[in-house]
Amino acid sequence: MTDLPAAASLGAALDADSALAAFHRMWADLDRIGVHPTGTRRYSWTAEDAALRAWFTAQASARGMEVHTDANGNIRAWWGGRPADGDAGVVTGSHLDSVADGGKWDGPLGVLLGFLAVDVLAAAEARGEFTRRRSLGVVDYMDEEGTRFGVACLGSKLMSGALDPDKARGLTDADGVSLAEAMSAAGADPDRIGRDDVEIIRSGVQVEVHIEQGRQLVGLEAPVGVTSAIWPHGRWEFVFSGLADHAGTARLVDRKDAALPFASTVLAARAVAEELDARATFGRFHVEPGGPNVVPARVVALLDARAATDGVLTELVDRITSAAQEAGAVHGVDVTVSRISHAPVVEFDEELRELHGKLAAESGEYLPEVPTQAGHDSGILAPVMPTSMLFVRSPHGISHSPLEDAADADVIAGLRALVRSLAALAGED
Repeated sequence: MTDLPAAASLGAALDADSALAAFHRMWADLDRIGVHPTGTRRYSWTAEDAALRAWFTAQASARGMEVHTDANGNIRAWWGGRPADGDAGVVTGSHLDSVADGGKWDGPLGVLLGFLAVDVLAAAEARGEFTRRRSLGVVDYMDEEGTRFGVACLGSKLMSGALDPDKARGLTDADGVSLAEAMSAAGADPDRIGRDDVEIIRSGVQVEVHIEQGRQLVGLEAPVGVTSAIWPHGRWEFVFSGLADHAGTARLVDRKDAALPFASTVLAARAVAEELDARATFGRFHVEPGGPNVVPARVVALLDARAATDGVLTELVDRITSAAQEAGAVHGVDVTVSRISHAPVVEFDEELRELHGKLAAESGEYLPEVPTQAGHDSGILAPVMPTSMLFVRSPHGISHSPLEDAADADVIAGLRALVRSLAALAGED
């Protein structure tokens, strides 16, 4: 490992103007793919995904990096060559896919800064100021957002063994196309997906840079932060079953309107979440039969719930469930609740977090630790390999929206933090 002063000096010495110019050139090239007036649309195993992979490969080729796509669709570019089976490198990066009509920063920022960090370290090596002892990889994980097939962090979950391959192959999109069919159409082999211990070992340790999704760093007046943990979170399906009737002739007192207890539950979720300092969102729901002149017979809604601890998360969901059932009883509507998914709290690697902090102190910078309420590939991989995350401040705190943004100065601060960490991890003993 490169000593801390030397690693810190590499971050401090980078040419900010040159790095920003390169950043904006890469950004402009990426902007040609899947960007619409209403937002970014980049979904897995589509024509846009193929274009993103081609962009990634072109960036790697321009730097003389070796590109490899694993069986799960995750693509890596290696500076220093792909490590042999059993050898460990260092990886950075994030993902390039997006939510529907999302922003441009969630994911791509980490990939772009990964390539720029390679530029900085390669230039330092050419000057004799840095010696690389481990291969350094930039990664783009497949389908982090889960927009097309409904499962977030699909590539990292398959790689780590957190998702059963047979279940994954059977996932379908809104048009009924399965993941297996989509992969085959793109020239990939769905029969090969699943846990990849060789790639886990090869990746070694991972440092992911991501735009902050929230305003903690704004309040702390810090351009970059270290992520301490990911809140436990999950999704629950609420089904409200009432009775269809004519919207004009059915008396209010006679109705079993499924929409009424659902509406009460949405308000209850907000109130309980506020009391517990948690998060609760009904972001997707479907009303049946859906006619403007028909009393709703059925509402199927998905609750996204997040909290600082599993205990608080359990209390949050239990109280929302109770509120739904009480409202259903009032309106003569049956309510059933089932858990769709659950992710426990993720604590990022303590040694990596300490390294980031020590390097920041060596550079005279303030690098606070903050938790996050959002899931990430690094969180999925944390149980099987050392991972950490660096957040770059978002001035508005808005995410999954075209309003995502970051200031140039904060982007460079994020690059400095990444460069010094990668220098320490991949450099000479």
